[in-house]
Amino acid sequence: MIKKGLSRLGIYFLYLVSLLPFWFLYLISDILFVILYYITRYRRKVVQENLWNSFPDKSEEARKLIERRYYKYMADLMMETIKSVRMSAKQVRRRIICTNTELMEHYFSREKSIIAAAGHYGNWEMACLSFGFLTDKRRMIVYKPQSNEVFTDFFNKTRSRFGATMISMRQTLRKMIEYKNELTFTVLASDQTPTREDSKYFTTFLNQPTAVFLGIEKLTKVVDCVVIFYKIDLIKRGYYTYTFVPLVEDPKQTKPYEITEIHVKYLESLIIEKPEYWLWSHRRWKIKPEDVGHSVISH
Repeated sequence: MIKKGLSRLGIYFLYLVSLLPFWFLYLISDILFVILYYITRYRRKVVQENLWNSFPDKSEEARKLIERRYYKYMADLMMETIKSVRMSAKQVRRRIICTNTELMEHYFSREKSIIAAAGHYGNWEMACLSFGFLTDKRRMIVYKPQSNEVFTDFFNKTRSRFGATMISMRQTLRKMIEYKNELTFTVLASDQTPTREDSKYFTTFLNQPTAVFLGIEKLTKVVDCVVIFYKIDLIKRGYYTYTFVPLVEDPKQTKPYEITEIHVKYLESLIIEKPEYWLWSHRRWKIKPEDVGHSVISH
């Protein structure tokens, strides 16, 4: 009860902060960057280790530059995520724009449902809000439940308030089969860390053996839908575009793990190009191949 009460107080605080204008939130972000990077050194060792392992060929100076840029963007992302709690439809439409909605309509006209792979790259929270305006077809966003149920429910309500439906990761297959007779647009993160039990497949991602979910591959073969990636680009502070990139149009013709390799490698290419926009403070490589028996390792 105490934990839930504190969580609700935290939500009230977030709600109040979300009422502040963007310009003021970015002033807070500038201060937050200094606190996170220089004072509390929030997960600095994790970020530095991840960058070192991912980019061993880069100089220390180059990795330091990525590190600072990452913390600067992370502070902005935190403020933008809080602001998304109360962003109006007009603000969402103005601040994050899809550049090629015609690709989505092209697949729907062929009676093909869509799975959109994504990463924790750029402002994925604002993108979730914008999906509500893309189409009148059913829009589903798959989420991984967190330990704090109060915050999970709060952010799910935020993400779905413009028409998208939130679906727990464990319920995804059942829901997609339930809606297999209608056209759907489903978004899944391609870089979530699996549990130890679900770590059945490892690939080389950012220079390291990495456990990856096989969910996108399994789902698209079951319901025979196309796979795209939504690529987010930061235009200027608080303004984004995203572009749908076709990855797999005929999933049943692919080899085992081919779809997984395609969407993971595409995300990797985005990170290599502009690394500061990915979630480096996440402990992405905590599960090693040697920790898991009976796994498949791709080289």
